Amino acid sequence: MTHTLDVDVVVIGGGQAGLAAGYHLRRQNLDFVILDAQPAPGGAWRHAWESLRLFSPAAYSSLPGRLMPAQGGAEYPDAHHVLQYLTAYEDRYALPVQRPVRALAVHRDGDRLRVETDRGDWSARAVISATGTWWRPFLPAVPGQEVFTGRQLHTVRYRDPREFAGQRVIVVGGGNSGAQVAADLAPHTDLTWVTRRPARFLADDIDGRALFDTATARRRALDAGDTDTGGVASLGDIVAVPPVRAARDAGLLKAQPMFARLTEDGAEWADGTRAEAAAIIWCTGFRPALSHLAPMGLRGERGRIPTRGTRAVDEPRLHLLGYGDWTGPASATLIGVGRPARDAVREIAAVLG
Repeated sequence: MTHTLDVDVVVIGGGQAGLAAGYHLRRQNLDFVILDAQPAPGGAWRHAWESLRLFSPAAYSSLPGRLMPAQGGAEYPDAHHVLQYLTAYEDRYALPVQRPVRALAVHRDGDRLRVETDRGDWSARAVISATGTWWRPFLPAVPGQEVFTGRQLHTVRYRDPREFAGQRVIVVGGGNSGAQVAADLAPHTDLTWVTRRPARFLADDIDGRALFDTATARRRALDAGDTDTGGVASLGDIVAVPPVRAARDAGLLKAQPMFARLTEDGAEWADGTRAEAAAIIWCTGFRPALSHLAPMGLRGERGRIPTRGTRAVDEPRLHLLGYGDWTGPASATLIGVGRPARDAVREIAAVLG
């Protein structure tokens, strides 16, 4: 591809958010393309660790238009099942995904936007950025990181507990990823689980559907000018999916407070307590992968692009989808991305006529 191709809409990213956008673009009969940097369907789910589980049953983890089928013998589907679902979803709706195509930059180009890629340029009347966060893992700055001689890796590099069998391992992070990775490792390693604040497990009967409803209710309250309900954060930090529940009930998940520094062979707390470790796994979250939007100079406070709904305030031809609550309640989840995708596409269709 050496010349510029024209379409109504370019969607950047072929994961769950990009597919949800594609479904609604198809229903609006718009001319669009989805550019995906991955070599095959599935987005970030292609890179998840083996034991990763959804927070919700399959029926409550679906993209618009097609329910996720149940996974036999599992209340909460695993990453491989999600990958199969996304692959079938893309095929079912014949979504026009081009891959592997990496979007390098988005430029203003008169009354259009030009998407520069490693396989040529695309010209569009609107762009939906749906690149997610997996590709930009966050690592906190901790004293001593440069002197620790063991292995350090982020969640994105974790795959299987067998590679750490018999080792002393520190897992850092009090969210769902930290709890699931710690539960995965606990039977196989000498585990130390570290969280910045005491671990907060949600009630065992709360799953992703309840979290989506809670996030949506909070957004509606804020939009109406009512008191902030606190949303999901008011309920807790960790969904007790079965493997986490089992490890917790067996006494294998006992969180320690955050250490003060790393040492050559482990970690040290403020009171002088030490723990040796061959590896430290940082389950410390992600940041939005938005470097391709840098040429438009849209970032505001804390590096975030101001939005109204999904639309960029300072560039109405650009929509951001699937990056978290600031681009739609629970929009970084399978169940949550459908509604903001629908709203974004409806707004684009109205503008394009």
